[in-house]
Amino acid sequence: MSKRIVVTGMGVVSCVGNNVPDFWAALKAGKSGLGRITLFDASGFDSKIAGEVKGLDFTRFLEPKEVKRTDRFILLACAAADEAIRDAGIDMNAIDPARCGVIIGSGIGGIATLEAEHAKLMSRGPGRVSPFLIPMMIPDMAAGIISIKYGFKGPNYCCVSACASGAQALGDAMMAMKAGMMDMAITGGTEAAITPISFAGFCSMKALSTRNDTPQKASSPFDKKRDGFVMGEGAGIVVLETLEHARARNATIYAEFIGYGATGDAHHLSAPAPEGEGARRSMQMAIQSAGITPERIDYINAHGTSTPLNDKCESQAIMAVLGERAYTVPISSTKSMVGHMLGASGAVEFIATVMTIREGVIHPTINYEDPDPECPLNYTPNTAVQAPVACAMSNSFGFGGHNVSLIVKKYEPSSDGG
Repeated sequence: MSKRIVVTGMGVVSCVGNNVPDFWAALKAGKSGLGRITLFDASGFDSKIAGEVKGLDFTRFLEPKEVKRTDRFILLACAAADEAIRDAGIDMNAIDPARCGVIIGSGIGGIATLEAEHAKLMSRGPGRVSPFLIPMMIPDMAAGIISIKYGFKGPNYCCVSACASGAQALGDAMMAMKAGMMDMAITGGTEAAITPISFAGFCSMKALSTRNDTPQKASSPFDKKRDGFVMGEGAGIVVLETLEHARARNATIYAEFIGYGATGDAHHLSAPAPEGEGARRSMQMAIQSAGITPERIDYINAHGTSTPLNDKCESQAIMAVLGERAYTVPISSTKSMVGHMLGASGAVEFIATVMTIREGVIHPTINYEDPDPECPLNYTPNTAVQAPVACAMSNSFGFGGHNVSLIVKKYEPSSDGG
């Protein structure tokens, strides 16, 4: 279990950019990608805003006939995977495909397809339902199609742990490589749940922001005015490799992935455990698995959903883990600009965390205007900050009490990984 795991490729599709450079530039500039929903008529919904992916031609990644019978969540994953694989410089003739796996998380999967085909069933009968319904809908199919497209034959599956799914996929891939099951993984998360039934469900839960008149200000993590999250969509895909494998093919190494923690709240369907107890244990587990002390954490990319309970409980958990340092360690919420991508969020935020280490720039939490006394930490308000970051943590939490924390560090060739 001593293998070192490194990041060698990254791809992003989001409402602020359809590649890593554009995505990262938007985050540094504090640019919001949130707006009025165009994917369906939201006039009758309490929440009418989201972070939609725009400007993507999916026929760049799949044949036109394949695009028509592929759900949007899979298409977004294919776009991000294409960038990550090209970024990593993978030559399929120079690697063993049986030693390369695909592990991609999705919290909801192909819900747009399910909605459309259910409407056909109700209006036109069972004979009109597409034979592609099941393979378009099931959440594992993003991993399956990427495996088929490129020929990766290692471990291949989907993590489904609500909004922690993408982060869990990364952690699972790391552990599989440490266990010797593979040398390389295409891993991350994808989600495309901006659909009527999803919105109806989240609106009924009172989980979404209803600040419809000011969509770019509606996601305000840790701010006293926060009233719910703004749904986003997109994908984040990362190429992970054992250090030996990356070195053997002379790959560019962006960062080293050193810690993974995963816990359960055993508390409530949707509310976090009091005082962020499960989140605290997840962070502590990640720190322990990384073989470091809490003092080594220079930055935290928070789950930071802009919901009253999550932001308070995550802040309490950070304070419990870092003690007095919690008040000075910079924190930021990517969701303030891209919304909550559900199962994709952890992977997209992992990429933001890697870029933070690479560039020494901490992106802001925008819309932080009215501090909440119950969230008393340094959330990098509104403007990016330049600061060296050698070691960082990214948090993801999900309905059902799922908590995942990931730790990455600046790559040092002579380091022992700790």
